[in-house]
Amino acid sequence: MPIIDQYFEVLVQGSGSDLHLSEGQPPKARIHGSIVPIAEGELSHEAIKQILAEICDPNAFERFLEAGDLDFAYEMDVNSRFRCNYFKQQNGLAAVFRLIPTKIATLDQLGIPKAVEGFAHMRSGIVLVTGPTGSGKSTTLAALIDFINTNYNRHIVTIEEPIEFVHRNKQSILTQREVGIHCPTFADGLRASLREDADIVLVGEMRDLETISLALTAAETGQLVFGTLHTNNARKTVDRIIDVFPSDQQAQVRTMLSSSLRGVVAQLLMKRIDQPGRVAVNEILISTPAVGAVIREGSTYKLYDVITGGKAYGMQFMDDAIMSKLMAGHVSPVEAYMKATDKSRFVKFLPPEHAALANSGG
Repeated sequence: MPIIDQYFEVLVQGSGSDLHLSEGQPPKARIHGSIVPIAEGELSHEAIKQILAEICDPNAFERFLEAGDLDFAYEMDVNSRFRCNYFKQQNGLAAVFRLIPTKIATLDQLGIPKAVEGFAHMRSGIVLVTGPTGSGKSTTLAALIDFINTNYNRHIVTIEEPIEFVHRNKQSILTQREVGIHCPTFADGLRASLREDADIVLVGEMRDLETISLALTAAETGQLVFGTLHTNNARKTVDRIIDVFPSDQQAQVRTMLSSSLRGVVAQLLMKRIDQPGRVAVNEILISTPAVGAVIREGSTYKLYDVITGGKAYGMQFMDDAIMSKLMAGHVSPVEAYMKATDKSRFVKFLPPEHAALANSGG
């Protein structure tokens, strides 16, 4: 048994999400949002090198020692799969391992608003799922893909780095491709999908002009594209897509995006107080003629009014979602205040001992 499996077992049994190994530090895990030590003693250079090498392809490990970064997936057993990120840091070698549930949760189990399910019924266009690292974007997308896989006959191509959730064919055909193994880049995988009779393409990360440009083209030519970005609300997401392009192309991109965008789902995870674990909160933008007009005009500040007027369609602001979790007793006033955009709405709920938090601006 690899040495690291003993740490993974502690993580799994403690309902943790991430294992952190760092040269010169004891092994630590993120349990319900907080990082805690799970073993005594600092990891020496030789110890961590042996631990990391043991579960990694030898050639890939050599590349990591040269380049300083590596991503791959590791399966401890049929119930425990991990996304692995190796990297070098100030004190030497380090790695973070994210536990990937082998059972894909449903949108209902995740508490994702019903409006998000509507994106699964679409036949073309682009849907963007956004949020900071570790906000559960992959989990929400896996639930959406599983819903389609259960209910529709489609060819679904996923392009990921690395493959996280492993989907079994149900009604649909799933083709899962890993960047660096099955295709050189996200853009290459996306370009190839245009020749692979794909109905739906999931792009694990849209981080450069070429990938975003190809995703828009695929959406315009009849594929349904799901992509992720590291933005935290609908307006910033639209701006980020357009700002990636040179200024002389932005008018054309606004026109493309206005016709192909189907929606934006921004997501955050909040620490629960009613039970162990975390809960997802979402901002939702659903494309309407008004959304298209705002994007074409380049006046994304008007999206605030569009979402306000679009609640009947299932649109909502992040702060409203946070407020509903606070009112339901799922999260603490301090957690709500820290995650909110308009913090003034949440100040009155803070306990007196946290008044300094509000006075300092968070």
